[in-house]
Order: sequence, then structure tokens, then C-alpha cells
Amino acid sequence: MDFSNLLSMAPEIWQASLETALMLGIGLTVAIVLGGPLGIVLFLTQPGQLWAHRALNGVLGWLVNLVRSFPFIILMVSLVPLTRLLVGSTIGPVAAAVPLSFAAIPYFARLVEQTLREVPRGVLEAAEAMGASPWQIIRKVLINEARAGLVSSLTILTISFLSYSAVAGVVGGGGIGDLAIRYGYYRFQTDVMLAMVALLVVLVQLIQWLGARLAKALDKR
Repeated sequence: MDFSNLLSMAPEIWQASLETALMLGIGLTVAIVLGGPLGIVLFLTQPGQLWAHRALNGVLGWLVNLVRSFPFIILMVSLVPLTRLLVGSTIGPVAAAVPLSFAAIPYFARLVEQTLREVPRGVLEAAEAMGASPWQIIRKVLINEARAGLVSSLTILTISFLSYSAVAGVVGGGGIGDLAIRYGYYRFQTDVMLAMVALLVVLVQLIQWLGARLAKALDKR
């Protein structure tokens, strides 16, 4: 591996890392703001839950599964008109964040729904018996009891969408994936591609470590 070549590319590698961070930051923020509440609604509208509504749950579940069934590269292409409408461009990290966000919402919603299922039913029934309002049950019981699992779910989402951001680089999204393709594939600079893969591995390990530590700290068991 030519370290002098990699050293000379340090500014480009730093810029690519910032672009990846921007894509992830936007996508994860949208996932938390929209996908989190959607996951809560999916859970609470199930039969036997606080807002049980079979029809609404079925429709929301179908929509979530529909979006999740699209391969990410196809989803990106399908959302080109929407991306251009929202950000005025189809290239760059902000433009790539649009399909990333669109894919992250149902992905995180399902993770949230599965995490909330692990909250003991007796805890919810006790809160209801004490006269807690739906908002109090959601905020002080559901989210509080499931916070360690929610952090683990967010960790899974972050790692998954780090790889998605690399795919976005192939179609002009920028970031680490774009750098690896431009230099490692088109210019046959294998050392650059290997360095970018190593960087992604380090990032995944760091995210997993931080997520596991935080989840352990929040775990009440």
C-alpha cells in the first residue's frame, strides 16, 4: 500500500468522511423524528394495545413493507424527481440524503416496533390502571422501559445506512463510497479502495462499541 499517496489524498479523504457524516446525520435525524413515532403507532395499533385499530395497522404495515422491499439503488433512481424537487439537485451528499431518509423511516419504524414488543404487558396495564394518559404511557413507560433497546436499534440502523451511504456514492452522492469507486475502481488505485474499506470497518466498530456502551448504561435490568 502506497502510504505517501494516501497521505497526499488526506484532504479528499477528510472531505469524503464529512460528506458521509452529513448523509448519515440527515438520514438518521429524519428516521428518529418520523420513523420513531411511526414505529410507536405501529405498536400501539396492534390488537390488544392502547390504540388497537386493525385496519390502520394493516395499512401502515403494508406501506412500511412496500418501501423496505425496494433495493436501495432502485429506490434512489425512483426518487430522482422528488430529490430534485426538494433540494434542486440529484448529486451531492444532501441529494443522496433524500433517498437515505426515505429508506430509513420504515426501517427504523420496524426496529422501534420490535423493540417496544419487548416491554412487559404488565407494565403498560399498571400504568393504565393508575390513570396515566396515552402520552404519559408513551413517554414515561414505553420509551423509558425500551430505551436500551431503542439505542441498540439506532446502532443497527446507523451501521446499515453507513453501507447505504457508500452505495449512494456510486451514483454521485459523494462520500467514502464515491472516493473508493473513483480511485479504486476507475483509476485502478487498489490502495485507495483498501484504505476506504479499512476506514469503513473502523467506523462500524466504533459505532457498534459506542452503541453497546450506551445501551448497557441505559439498561435497567
